[in-house]
Amino acid sequence: MSTVQGAGVVVTGAGGGIGAALARRFAAEGARVVVNDLDAARVEALAEEIGGTVVAGDASTVVDAARDALDGTVDVYCANAGLASGGDAFAEEDVWARAWDVNVMAHVRAAKALLPDWLERGSGRFVSTASAAGLLTMIGAAPYSVTKHGAVAFAEWLSLTYRHRGIKVHTICPQGVRTDMLTAAGSAGELVLAPTAIEPEAVADALFDAMEQDRFLVLPHPEVAGYYRARAKDPDQWIGNMNHLQQKWEAAGA
Repeated sequence: MSTVQGAGVVVTGAGGGIGAALARRFAAEGARVVVNDLDAARVEALAEEIGGTVVAGDASTVVDAARDALDGTVDVYCANAGLASGGDAFAEEDVWARAWDVNVMAHVRAAKALLPDWLERGSGRFVSTASAAGLLTMIGAAPYSVTKHGAVAFAEWLSLTYRHRGIKVHTICPQGVRTDMLTAAGSAGELVLAPTAIEPEAVADALFDAMEQDRFLVLPHPEVAGYYRARAKDPDQWIGNMNHLQQKWEAAGA
C-alpha cells in the first residue's frame, strides 16, 4: 500500500496476536516499524524478522523514544496494547483502574504526545485497537466492555475534532480473534466469540482495507455492522437479546 511506504509506524502490544500481525503487515508494505511491548524479549524476534526496532516499556509513554528511533517522525501510531479484564459490577477497583489505564488512558497519553507534531505538519494516522465489545457490550466482562467503549469514543472524538486538519483515525472492532486474549475471555468467550474467531492476519487485512477507503470503523467481522445498526434501532430489543445470552451463559455454569 503506497500510503505507508517509508512511513514511520509504531505498534504497541506487538508481542503477539493482532499487534504482531499489524507490525508484519506494515513492514511488508514498506514501512519503518517500531514494535513495543512491556517485555522486550517478546518483540525482539519479531523486530529481527521484519527489520524493525524494539522500544520496550509502558505503551502509554513510548512515543518520544519511538520518535527518536524513527529519525524524528511518527506517521502512524497503532494503539494496540490492551487488557482483557474480566469481572462484573463487583470487580475490585484496581481491576477497573488497570483496565481504564491500559485500554483508554494509554491512547489519550499517546495522542497528547503525537498531536502537536501532527497538527503542525497537517498529517498523522492514529489506529485504535478496540473491540466489538466497545460497540455492542460483552457479557461477563464489565471492565473490558466499558473501557473498550471508552476507547471507541476517544477515537471518534479525535476523528471528528481533527479530521479537517489532516488527522486520520481508525478504530478496530473485531469479535473473536485467535489470540491469548480470546483464551482469557474464558467461558463467555467460548460461547460468544470462539465460533466465529478469525486469525490476527485477517484483522490487519481489514485495517488496510479501511485505510484504503479512509473509513473510521474497521470491522474484521462484517456482521458487526448489522448488529450495531440493530442496537441503535431498538436498544431495548438488543438488550433483551443479550440478556437471553447472559441467561444461557449462566445456565451453562458461568
